[in-house]
This record gives sequence, C-alpha cells and structure tokens, in this order.
Amino acid sequence: MRIPPRAARIGAAAAVLSALLAGGTVSATAANAAPVSAATAKASVASADSVGSICQSALPSQADDTLDLIAQGGPYPYSQDGTVFSNREGVLPSQSSGYYHEYTVVTPGAPTRGTRRIITGEGSQEDYYTSDHYETFDLIDFGC
Repeated sequence: MRIPPRAARIGAAAAVLSALLAGGTVSATAANAAPVSAATAKASVASADSVGSICQSALPSQADDTLDLIAQGGPYPYSQDGTVFSNREGVLPSQSSGYYHEYTVVTPGAPTRGTRRIITGEGSQEDYYTSDHYETFDLIDFGC
C-alpha cells in the first residue's frame, strides 16, 4: 500500500492555518517546504472547510483493498478505475486537468459500482475517500 510522505505537508498546512487565524504572515521554515503565497493559503483554508479527514483504520476494508490495488498499479475490477476525475463538483482543491484519478471501492451486495470511491491526487500523492459519490470527501490520514 502506498503511504505518502505527509509529515512536511501537515506541518506546513498547520503553520498556514495558524498564521491566518492569528492574522499574521505565512513563510516557510522547514528545509523542504516551499514558500506559501496568500492565495495558496486562502485556498488551503477553503479546502480545509470543504474536505474532512478520516483515519485509514476507519475506512471500510474494501477501501484498503482498493489502496493496495492502486499501489500495485492494478489490475482493477472496473474499466473506469484509474480514469481522470475532473472534480466538476469543485469540492476538492482546484488542480489542473489530469491531476486527480478515481478508483472504485467495492460495495458488497451493490448491483453496480456503488457510491464509494478513492480519488488520488498525483502531485502530492494525497488520497481522498468518498462514500456518497462525490458529495463529500475525506483526506485519508495514514498516520492514525
């Protein structure tokens, strides 16, 4: 299973949110963190409002199966798996076309693909889970 390097991003995101809430400025202090513009900081706050988080351990077991398939590069149970997710709903942070890809999380007993998906963001290797067909998303936290 792929476990993305999240520590630096989590620390940077916390610094951005803390600075914005306190009314201060934002600057990068970690050796591997990039400077954060005011526009990026505002986008981070907006996405923090619209996207929740979920511990990997709280996901259904079928989501772990899907994450394992993603890490292996397939094969996937549905032809739509691995296709570009265009984020038409605008719930996830705005990215260029092709950034996000979707994968089915099998729903036992469902006659179709069901409503559960994992959406991956290739650039930062973030993984999102939705159980309601793109109405809400939770960023998967692999550290809890």
